[in-house]
Amino acid sequence: MKSILLTLILFIVCFSVHSQSTPPKFEFRGVWVATVANIDWPSKPGLSTEEQQKEVIEILDMHKRLGMNAIILQVRPTSDAFYASALEPWSRYLSGTPGQAPEPFYDPLQFWIEQSHKRGMELHAWLNPFRVALNHKQSLAGEHVAFKHPEWILKYGNSLYFDPGLPQTRDFVATVVKDIVARYDVDAIHFDDYFYPYPLKEDFPDTTSFASYNRGYSPAYKADWRRENVDIIIKLLNETIKATKPWVKFGISPFGVWRNIADDPRGSDSRAGATNYDHLYANIIKWQENGWIDYTLPQLYWQIGHPLADFEKLAQWWNLHNYGRGMYIGQGVYKSDSSADVKEWAQPGELPKQIRLLREIPGITGSAFYSSKHFKRDLMGFQDSLMQDLFRYPALVPPMPWIDNQPPLPVARFKKSGRTVKWNSKKADSELDQPKRFVIYLNEEGTKLNPENPKFIHVILNDGEDKFKFEKINKKRRKYEVRVSVLDRLNNESWLSAPVTIKL
Repeated sequence: MKSILLTLILFIVCFSVHSQSTPPKFEFRGVWVATVANIDWPSKPGLSTEEQQKEVIEILDMHKRLGMNAIILQVRPTSDAFYASALEPWSRYLSGTPGQAPEPFYDPLQFWIEQSHKRGMELHAWLNPFRVALNHKQSLAGEHVAFKHPEWILKYGNSLYFDPGLPQTRDFVATVVKDIVARYDVDAIHFDDYFYPYPLKEDFPDTTSFASYNRGYSPAYKADWRRENVDIIIKLLNETIKATKPWVKFGISPFGVWRNIADDPRGSDSRAGATNYDHLYANIIKWQENGWIDYTLPQLYWQIGHPLADFEKLAQWWNLHNYGRGMYIGQGVYKSDSSADVKEWAQPGELPKQIRLLREIPGITGSAFYSSKHFKRDLMGFQDSLMQDLFRYPALVPPMPWIDNQPPLPVARFKKSGRTVKWNSKKADSELDQPKRFVIYLNEEGTKLNPENPKFIHVILNDGEDKFKFEKINKKRRKYEVRVSVLDRLNNESWLSAPVTIKL
């Protein structure tokens, strides 16, 4: 009896280890690339076009090796542009001079999109909605909208902001977003936690806009009016994006605490000094619940067991408020340092432990790391953990069935010739269902294929590639089964082809 019990326990342990060690097939694996103040890219202003592009290639190749599948690139940090725009000037963080185009000319956003897609990675265009200048003493380009409409601009602390209480500023931001979505093949529009700015000692100076556009709110309910201003722009942006290109996703990366439970019974078991709802006037879960956004990516930059903001408790809380939409978690890779004051961040296991914890929560389907440059330094083996364990197999960004749940058509005429397989893809009537990538599955003959297990994914190819030649695997050339499927823009997957058998 004791031996049977021991065997059963061993089986359960082995099964548990195996189930945890196999990464999911669908998992968001993103990384933020911040351009404001040259945090991640370009490494400094004034680099040549060749140097900027070289850094892009190095960043993308690094994250491809690490197993990432999405880049969140900051393209509008301060009412400026990392792309050719007739609405806002070129960013000072490119050349060092606001309004100055790259020389020789190239379009950075277009380059990032092409290079990301070439590597099978999504490009999420990250914008700040209301920030105009980090420091009011910084010069603005002569054609800046702030000179055309000074009544739109407010000074708060040392920074300049668009007034969120004005319909005109909300419409302008929507115009900027529409311009990006219409002209560039971005996979998503992404906002972070900055809506109304984090509070200072003085109140935000929106008295004039409140007097003109209060929509019936009394001064006692000004906070609710501010929240409604942000509600309005979020709803407007979603409608604008989907009317322009229905497949482009809209995601928000809020501060990690919506509200503390001491202030709201629906809030999280936390004691954060600032919250989205009370201080940034961002009612995130309302947007998720109403379907105004496609994914939420809260910034949980704390360790597991933090006394005021516990990573695990907050992850569980956000999962309870996913409302059937995408829910990913932001991880603070920048805190991982052997010399960190907090012991958890000074040890190598914190980030891997967080990833494994998130995979145990069914409603959370991935994470993103802040920020890119920290992967270039010593993270106490975290990069090896990703490549050899946690991200050792490729993952697809999770589909979004509320946008489109129609799988693309499977390939036609799938055949082999020696070690090469070939196929034909079928064009669809709808852009949503066009073939965008192909997944080649490989299993040794006699081993049952499980298409939900990413270890059977041999390679993922881009649209336009209709054949693949395998390298030899064994000297004795064993038999393998090969199948191929089609992915559309939102990673809906077609039926797999019938297998062909090849010797490798």
